[in-house]
Amino acid sequence: MSSNLKYAVFGSGSWATAIIKMLCENLDEVGWFIRKQQTIDYILSEEHNPSYLSSVELHTSKLKLASDINNLADYADILIFAVPSAFIESELSKLNIDISSKIVVSAVKGIIPESGYLVGEHFQKKYAVKSQNIVVLAGPCHAEEVALERLSYITLACANLSIASEIAEHFSSNYIKTNTSDDVIGAEYAAMIKNVYAIAAGIAHGLGYGDNFQSVLMSNATREMKRFIKKAYKKKRNINETVYLGDLLVTCYSLFSRNRMFGNMIGKGYTVKSAQMEMSMVAEGYYATKSAYQINESQEKPAKTPIVDTVYEILYFEKDAKRAFKKLTEKIS
Repeated sequence: MSSNLKYAVFGSGSWATAIIKMLCENLDEVGWFIRKQQTIDYILSEEHNPSYLSSVELHTSKLKLASDINNLADYADILIFAVPSAFIESELSKLNIDISSKIVVSAVKGIIPESGYLVGEHFQKKYAVKSQNIVVLAGPCHAEEVALERLSYITLACANLSIASEIAEHFSSNYIKTNTSDDVIGAEYAAMIKNVYAIAAGIAHGLGYGDNFQSVLMSNATREMKRFIKKAYKKKRNINETVYLGDLLVTCYSLFSRNRMFGNMIGKGYTVKSAQMEMSMVAEGYYATKSAYQINESQEKPAKTPIVDTVYEILYFEKDAKRAFKKLTEKIS
């Protein structure tokens, strides 16, 4: 793998901005697709993202900014997508160049709603990207802590570990440690479903449950995640590794977790719509909840997932959160 490969990041939110910051530590030039030209103009003028992680000083001399997705998809060899799963296909539909020979890195934590596929599967089946060129960028890593340069860990998962290692080198710094894995699909499923459990943790907090219950909830979530991923994609893995358990824990406990924040609002009595309107960022777990439930139900013998089922009923069938969690407490131990 050539060390001269060009990188481009697609998306303008917190995670995309954090990825830009990490890559600029090691690369002389990074492409950055931002949909709004107004945002690009602001960044070039003020050297900050006006809406997300605005404390991060951006090295504009290193940035190749464009509002045309084809411009940067053509320019780069490694395409890193950090667009919410609910909106990524609407951006991809604007592509008119062949990306089948590119290396695609998914920093998206969810299922593509238009196809029902994981992001990697979507790129393989719709855009003919080779499976060995699909990479998953996973945590545990919150964008806000990257902005503060607090020590963080990320995992690059790829069937071709040499590709994962090469990309990992360009993310590494004195505050970013990297791991690699060949469990691409498992990492994607874990990144998706941990957001559901973060919503559950938030709901519990909003309802007034304490730390004792939260610890039991997380213990059960870990085992439930293991059952779900094993059913969805059977492969030998240690669920206690950082990419699975570590990412689950930080998403469920961190004050930076938008999914926990969303769940907390639901627990306090907000409707789904009002919680979404009040939050300035997308809570991926809302979409992931429906996807996880449907994926599990599609199995010949579904895994036992009482936490996912409970969150699904609350978010999509407007079940009373207090009553639903009371029932959940009888199903977990």
